[in-house]
Amino acid sequence: MNKYLTAKLLRPALALSAVVLAVGCTTGPPTIDTSPGAEVTFDGLYEVRNSSADVAWAVPGLDLSGYTKIKIDAAGIQYRPGGETGRTMVARSRGGPYEVTVQQKERMQSLVQEVFREELARSDRYTIVDEVGPDVLLVRGAILDVVSYVPQEAIGRVDVYLSTVGEATLVVELRDSITNAILARAIDRRAAENTTNFMVESNRVTNTAEVRRVVRRWAQSLRSGLEGFGN
Repeated sequence: MNKYLTAKLLRPALALSAVVLAVGCTTGPPTIDTSPGAEVTFDGLYEVRNSSADVAWAVPGLDLSGYTKIKIDAAGIQYRPGGETGRTMVARSRGGPYEVTVQQKERMQSLVQEVFREELARSDRYTIVDEVGPDVLLVRGAILDVVSYVPQEAIGRVDVYLSTVGEATLVVELRDSITNAILARAIDRRAAENTTNFMVESNRVTNTAEVRRVVRRWAQSLRSGLEGFGN
């Protein structure tokens, strides 16, 4: 299950949802490109340079200093169609994608909500609330195109070894909670991979740990981005 959790959002380097526009530094501080000929989205956002996300956009002069609270609006988790083909011999020989069961989807949903809320609650600047308000920032996030590389029969076995559990894409939008006006959007993809130099068997514990690590990195990037634009 957790294998598929891997997220494609942060691999190359929004922060969304929870979400964030992943504005961490790479080769320098993030800047919004408003130069002549700059890329502008259909809803008036400009590309953010040096974002820690794969791609990010924001309104010119983005300033979150007026917000002291955040409301998380989870837009759900979507799975790549065709995972059920993992049951065929051809799919197995290619290493997936494999089917993600209802139970696995439920565990994924719980894990994502738990990690994002836990990480955002650590913010020294923002308080998590459930109601909208003039000082409330709406953080809307979704995880898309989740792919699992772990065959169902591998769960619980100690003779199956995987270098990559799965991958997914994180999309995050920041909006004003009163007007619903969009302020920023970020997209990032990341894979859940074994980060050790040793072979580790695939099971629920190890797979979940890898997925949790990826989701936490997303959540940390989101919190960092929010606090960076809030100063």
